Amino acid sequence: MDVTTFDRANVTPAEARALFREGLATPTAGWSSGFTQANLIIVPQEQAFDVLLFAERNPKPCPILGVLEAGQTTGPLLVGGDIRTDVGRYTVYQNGELVDQPTDLSAWWRDDLVTFIVGCSFTFEAALQRAHIPIAHIEQGRNVPMYRTNRRCASAGNLAGPLVVSMRPIHADRVADAARITARYPAVHGAPVHIGDPAELGIRDLASPDFGDAVTVADGFVPVFWACGVTPQAAVMESRPPLAIGHAPGHMLITDARDADYLVP
Repeated sequence: MDVTTFDRANVTPAEARALFREGLATPTAGWSSGFTQANLIIVPQEQAFDVLLFAERNPKPCPILGVLEAGQTTGPLLVGGDIRTDVGRYTVYQNGELVDQPTDLSAWWRDDLVTFIVGCSFTFEAALQRAHIPIAHIEQGRNVPMYRTNRRCASAGNLAGPLVVSMRPIHADRVADAARITARYPAVHGAPVHIGDPAELGIRDLASPDFGDAVTVADGFVPVFWACGVTPQAAVMESRPPLAIGHAPGHMLITDARDADYLVP
């Protein structure tokens, strides 16, 4: 399928998941407008409490939208779906090392795996676009740029790591509007964690993201950084548990929940 001409915004979540189940692998920014996208972190049951505690202590990058208990493969956020097949691409880590990026988890699935569905900042992008705030990675046809920072998350059990952020260039005149709009979505990372100089986050070069793709920052635009749901994967890489599975950055689970479900007055 030619995803450059495909009407991504108007495909339903069930239709999107079916496409991914059939093997389509592509970043999901701009897909299924009005429906919530989510990050994944999947771990054996014996590591699940550490992940839950890590999320509780770091709610900005790790807002949990739902949990599938050990061995469960579907739930209310993906009715009729299958968490093993319905994301375009996954990441598999063994002892903190990335060992596979499959489009299907069947070869890795175990009955003791617990799935955490974590909020994603793609959810508030439609609200920014409705306010006529352009989203660079969508307009440039790229994956959102993501960066490890020098800010440490609160550790939990054996899990520790840095805050990861996503970056969107916002015109200087609209930064306050972007902050106000996204603050109304606290379950999907909420307001920015930093505006302006990337060096203050320990980011040396915006053109070299740790995950995703670099985007052009046009004159008059300011880099704005939001907490990112790839943070648990960065913790996995540092803490080196025997097994952990995530979504490939930018390749999100498209859920049946609506963005409006997470909008606060």
